[in-house]
Amino acid sequence: MSAMTDGELAAHLAETAGRLLLEVRRSGVFSPGALGKAGDETANAFLVHALQEARPADGLLSEERRCDGTRTAMSRVWIVDPVDGTREYGEARDDWAVHVALAIDGVATVGAVALPGLGLVLRSDRPAPVPPPGDPLRMVVSRTRPAPEAVEVAEILGATLIPMGSAGAKAMAVVRGEADIYLHSGGQYEWDSAAPVAVAAAYGLHCSRIDGSPLVYNCRDVYMPDLLICPVDLRDRVMAAMAA
Repeated sequence: MSAMTDGELAAHLAETAGRLLLEVRRSGVFSPGALGKAGDETANAFLVHALQEARPADGLLSEERRCDGTRTAMSRVWIVDPVDGTREYGEARDDWAVHVALAIDGVATVGAVALPGLGLVLRSDRPAPVPPPGDPLRMVVSRTRPAPEAVEVAEILGATLIPMGSAGAKAMAVVRGEADIYLHSGGQYEWDSAAPVAVAAAYGLHCSRIDGSPLVYNCRDVYMPDLLICPVDLRDRVMAAMAA
């Protein structure tokens, strides 16, 4: 794996972790309540060991691994979410994901998002044209806790709401042209958005905080309050709706 490019490595690991997670679910030995934990631990162990083997000089941040803070002094840091959307994974839905990203000097530069339930891996090193926005516009929101700001912006824009599970699934819905706007204001962590942002940015989409400021990764505090992903041509309309 050390001979792979960073993009190839991210995609390979995300896809392999996704296959492992499907096998854990198909094993039938875990109760619905235990399946999420079993999947998280299995995928995390694989991703951590694989990255330490393939990129031993890089830093690593994972949702499922205790961080000692040494990564903050490093230029290159891998940021992974072994199962983004644990609830959806446990419910055998398709809207969950595996995130593998590389942040370089605080920028989510390389990323892959696997959607194992759909048999897809979207990657920053193989971007494709994003379909044009729909009419009416379509906005993805949490299927369990839609952010009030997102609902209000959708009303202003006349957008249709599409409830969906994980952050990665929602972001990739915009990348794939199934939605036009992903606006989240309910709080996330770096591993929730690093890989999706790397992919979306490579596809030419606008990615920022909801006030337009840049998304900065590999911070000591990994909490990220909000996120906006949309086509560049829609950015000003969404910002104006936010201001309203």
